[in-house]
Amino acid sequence: MQNRIEETESIIPWVGRTAKFMDYYIVDYMKKKGVDISKSQFILLKKLHDKDGQKQNTLAYITDRSKTALSRLIQTMEKKELVYRVPSEKDLRINHIFLTDKGRKTWERSLPFFLEIVNDLQEGISREDLKTVQKAMKQIQININKTTNINQQL
Repeated sequence: MQNRIEETESIIPWVGRTAKFMDYYIVDYMKKKGVDISKSQFILLKKLHDKDGQKQNTLAYITDRSKTALSRLIQTMEKKELVYRVPSEKDLRINHIFLTDKGRKTWERSLPFFLEIVNDLQEGISREDLKTVQKAMKQIQININKTTNINQQL
């Protein structure tokens, strides 16, 4: 029988708090560099840079948002003139999301800053420790997928 983990030993609050801290850090860092985008906006720009014109529903999981929340994120990015929507010719309920020229330039400008952020946040952490954290996160995902179909939704 496995040893049960005490509540005080749980990784869950650490993951949640760290994710929140990282979100705030990213927004603050980017503002200091003169780039007005959030982590979710950056991720969406990256996915569209990798493959422009993706379906809106396909992009929903990337920013860990519901379809409604993703729609709001896209609206915000449309107001910033970073992306635009094009309804599908086959099904008007489906929108394809594309980068604007400004969105592409914002992606190119922000990428070096995000690489700096990664280096800053991982400072003082050995490669071995990073691999241990990655292994633990992967195992948590495996454990979640044992009883749910979340992986299929992503």
